[in-house]
Amino acid sequence: MLIDIAVFDGVDELDALGPLEALRNAASMGAPFDVHLVTIDERKLIQGAHGVQIVPDGKSRTNADIIIFPGGGWIGRSAQGVREELKKGQWPARIKEAAKSGTILASVCTGAMMLAASDALANRRATTHHGAWDDLERAGAKLVRERIVDDGDRITAGGVTSGIDLGLWLVDRFASKELAERVADELEWAGTQPSVA
Repeated sequence: MLIDIAVFDGVDELDALGPLEALRNAASMGAPFDVHLVTIDERKLIQGAHGVQIVPDGKSRTNADIIIFPGGGWIGRSAQGVREELKKGQWPARIKEAAKSGTILASVCTGAMMLAASDALANRRATTHHGAWDDLERAGAKLVRERIVDDGDRITAGGVTSGIDLGLWLVDRFASKELAERVADELEWAGTQPSVA
């Protein structure tokens, strides 16, 4: 199974790297996943929202089974991030093409806004970061205030840390529950919010 995780200047690093680590750990334990960090054009380096430099594996693969779109910069209206990628138009065209070919589309945090703006979430159940709930509804999605919303070939995850949840959800759905539990143990991921003293 080919899984592409989009990266672009201004991407929230954890949005992309959370699912990457969960999915690559699963692959190292036997899941049939080939997971790449991908760009829409030839790029040797991506500058994340928090200054982390990311070396992509290559361009978005036309035969990807799943594309995960992370968020970044939406709520703060940053000069780089999801809004800028929407303006450029290359990612929306790729998302539309993928939707037509039956690719499963997933998002983390405000990456859902890319899917929504590309008409991939129209009248579909979805979630995003709480700061963009109103934007998601205005874009035509049916907002569900949950951490993960699985609507078949559209899977969306809430805020930044929900990328790990998304990765584990995909392992459970496309490999096995047992493997997802092994990966969660490896990550020491309890899937709950920490208690605060």
